[in-house]
Amino acid sequence: MTYFHVPGFPRIGEQRELKWALEKYWREEISETELQTIASDIKRGHWQAQIDVGCDLITVGDFCLYDHVLNASYLFNHLPRRVKTTERAIDQCFLAARGRAPTGQPVHACDMSKWFDTNYHYIVPEIHAEDSFSLQPDFLLKDIREAKELNQPIKVVLPGPVTYLRLADSKDGTDPLVHIDALTNTYGELISLLKKEGVEWVQLDEPVLATDLPEDWLQALERAYHQLNTPGINILLATYFGAAGENTSRIFSLPVQGIHLDLVEAPAQLTAAIDNIGPYKILSAGVIDGRNIWRTDLNTVYQALRPIHQRLGERLWISPSCSLLHVPYSAVNESGLESGCEYWLAFAAEKLHEGRLLKQALGDPSFIASADWLDQTQRVISRRTSERVHNSAVKARADVIAAGDWYRATPFEERLEVQQTALNLPLFPTTTIGSFPQTDAIRAVRKQWREGEITPEQYEQALKQEIEFCVREQEEIGLDVLVHGEAERTDMVEYFGALLKGIAVTANGWVQSYGSRCVKPPIIYGDIERQQALTVSWSTYAQSLTEKPMKGMLTGPVTILKWAFVRDDQPRSATTYQLAAVLNDEVRELEANGINIIQIDEPALREGLPLKKSARGEYIRWATSAFRYCYEGVSDSTQIHTHMCYADFDDILDAIEALDADVITLETARSASALLSTLKTQPYPNGIGPGVYDIHSPNIPEQSHVLNILNGALESTPAAHLWVNPDCGLKTRRWEEVTPALKAMVAAAEWIRTEDNQASAVKNRQGDVSLH
Repeated sequence: MTYFHVPGFPRIGEQRELKWALEKYWREEISETELQTIASDIKRGHWQAQIDVGCDLITVGDFCLYDHVLNASYLFNHLPRRVKTTERAIDQCFLAARGRAPTGQPVHACDMSKWFDTNYHYIVPEIHAEDSFSLQPDFLLKDIREAKELNQPIKVVLPGPVTYLRLADSKDGTDPLVHIDALTNTYGELISLLKKEGVEWVQLDEPVLATDLPEDWLQALERAYHQLNTPGINILLATYFGAAGENTSRIFSLPVQGIHLDLVEAPAQLTAAIDNIGPYKILSAGVIDGRNIWRTDLNTVYQALRPIHQRLGERLWISPSCSLLHVPYSAVNESGLESGCEYWLAFAAEKLHEGRLLKQALGDPSFIASADWLDQTQRVISRRTSERVHNSAVKARADVIAAGDWYRATPFEERLEVQQTALNLPLFPTTTIGSFPQTDAIRAVRKQWREGEITPEQYEQALKQEIEFCVREQEEIGLDVLVHGEAERTDMVEYFGALLKGIAVTANGWVQSYGSRCVKPPIIYGDIERQQALTVSWSTYAQSLTEKPMKGMLTGPVTILKWAFVRDDQPRSATTYQLAAVLNDEVRELEANGINIIQIDEPALREGLPLKKSARGEYIRWATSAFRYCYEGVSDSTQIHTHMCYADFDDILDAIEALDADVITLETARSASALLSTLKTQPYPNGIGPGVYDIHSPNIPEQSHVLNILNGALESTPAAHLWVNPDCGLKTRRWEEVTPALKAMVAAAEWIRTEDNQASAVKNRQGDVSLH
């Protein structure tokens, strides 16, 4: 019998029940017991959905209240010491993730970074030389015991030890790999404990095997998995997001009972897997796309797997390529989407159904004549042959863009002089990244408009009132470059998707980005056209309210691409060039209407970097070229900004420079030392704003914290190039937090504007004077 299982399931609940419960708990509106009861109900629903569709193992351990890597840090008693100001385990985790919890003292939150090349954020483990590990398994054992009540075999899923350490950040220069033996010992204790609990399978996720893993790490992997080999319990080593490549023979030689491979991102590795599998191991074939939302071409998958099934029999398992964390819960209630593309969609629930169909067909070839199978086939054919997908004029323009380089003719220093004359900004100009709090009032008026309770004109007027309030608040705070606050935008990508032809926006297609933060990625189903201005009216209205410069706000082409569900019938570069074309039209119209500072956000540039270095050069070439086309044709006096956040920047500084933006703003509040160290060895030549305020924490920064980051930046960046700004947009924060935080930021900028204070700041970094 062919097994069907899932590497992981969406956590937030069908109606985002976990999000609402978490936020109520953080506001102390519900107790920990109430939060855990809601979480248990969600988990049971997920397990039951897997049972109902015929999964042979239900997956336990993938659920978490904030992040699965954070859960692992708690499980192995590896949270930072500073978060242990409370006895509550749950609040220790929230202190690490957010810097604040209902109990315990506020602390500096742990770094947050992207989970490989996805838009999911994980909480980065911290490494020190003196670290040790021990088990804190109560929460996991509770889940296992609840799941056992459903009388179904259980598979526990955890981040693997090598991936956990590889993703960790050393805080004192210690190589994380020195802890592999100690951590592996603790994993071994856990596996023995799971065996006693009657667990049949443990899935250890090692997606680092899809990256360029150094030899010493590969040797550590071999040592660890030999050490973890435990009679009486089975280990499924899972790798995904790419090919195991040259590591294939190595991982198949490990003493584990099964290997999971991503055959969506890397279908060609199936041949090497069969060559190396040997007579005993199970191959878990990840053939259903765990990261995208299109219906699977089951006929093609069936034809590829049928001979493998005939050879391996019950040793062939089928599965999504990776955790279904990255897709929405269910498409059943989606209707009336752009061009009717809901007919082509498969969210997590539908992917479970696809797995069941494939399992049945491999067990009984006659099943491919069934109504369910034929319905799936028709949906795939419908998208492939649809005339709604293609537009020859759009493709032709994108081809022209792809053939160019699109550099600005005037060097940055000359542009800066022109821009400074036009804008007359002070030294260390202050600004924000774009969005301001999305208040209950904004959400209420948006709901009224969507439900037809108010007219479009009333909705527009309400938003204009919010924009005016936002502008006045910024003037009162003392910011130098203002934004309109983005009250009209539900999301920085979905907003654009709703206005562009070729992109559909769902009603309930939510996925988790981090913690309680959920996003609703639009669906790029066809060639992309701009049929109207996207942001011009809002930005020009905001500019009419103030004498200060107003910054136009756009989302860049790579970020729209990466934070959407993307068509898979053409290269991603082609789709990116189409997005660059519509953004260029918008930039030119903003400039023509007097908006002379335009920010084109590209936080996903690093996220889009291929996991293998050999593929990065081509990606960087087209990604940076597409970005430069966005502002092609603007005058030297128009200042182009971009923004990036929550990624490691040191290995893409060349790519960031190739964007040739006049100003880049970066996340640094949680990880200032890493970026500032990088800038010392590779100074950034254009304007730069290292984020000085962590907007993902409710904590309000002290002026001294802001100054410490600015002081460090001054060691490698000319004062004339340095901007002062938060890490990211302020959409998720409250005005009670935002106003004092920004006032502290502005006060720090005002303090450091004099030459004497700049000199004092540099001395302070060297330990000669104190700012406190």
